[in-house]
Amino acid sequence: MSTQDESTPGDAKGVPPSVRAQLLATEHWSLLASRSTTQAEVLTRISMFLMFTSASLVSLALVGQATRFSDTFVLLAMAVLSTDLLIGLLTQVRVLNVGMEDLMYVLAMNRLRAAYVDLDPGIAKYILSGRHDDEPGMDRTYYFLGSRSAWSHVAGSSMVFIMMANAALTAILLGTQLGWPSPAAVLMGSASGLAFAGASSFYGYRQYRGVWQGFAPLSPTPPGGD
Repeated sequence: MSTQDESTPGDAKGVPPSVRAQLLATEHWSLLASRSTTQAEVLTRISMFLMFTSASLVSLALVGQATRFSDTFVLLAMAVLSTDLLIGLLTQVRVLNVGMEDLMYVLAMNRLRAAYVDLDPGIAKYILSGRHDDEPGMDRTYYFLGSRSAWSHVAGSSMVFIMMANAALTAILLGTQLGWPSPAAVLMGSASGLAFAGASSFYGYRQYRGVWQGFAPLSPTPPGGD
């Protein structure tokens, strides 16, 4: 047996399993750090948007009392609320992007867990998170204590939260800017808010489904699960 064979036991390429495990663990920690940083950044963005909107509404209330809600106040309110909505839309775009990035990190870490199991099949029973880089594997990583409806996962997400905040701002802007009587303004505002929420939901769903159309899993979930 050659010296190279004695010093590099392992797979067919001569890489020891311990080295492969270290490389995989390094990549895993890198993904975890990137995911944590991204989540912290988007939560900060959401908090900044909510604080800005809250401060704007308080300021408008004070200005409205000082100006006795004159026409100047209406113009100021439209400008401030339009700015709030613009910031909200930019925040919503970032939240959607972070949602897609979080999915990216989850799939990447699932693929690494599959590599861990390939190195040591005996650890499979100790891994609760998903180890298949496909949609069922993603679902298991997000919630591995049984089944959970997709509706509760989506409804409780940051994306729906920011979407509803922007829908409310849209309803207020369009409902008050037209100068219609109160019943018509409420109806118009409600319809515009629902339309915004529906369009945002449809766009987000298309973005999510588009991920799977061009993605080829390396370790798909076997039929019947694992």
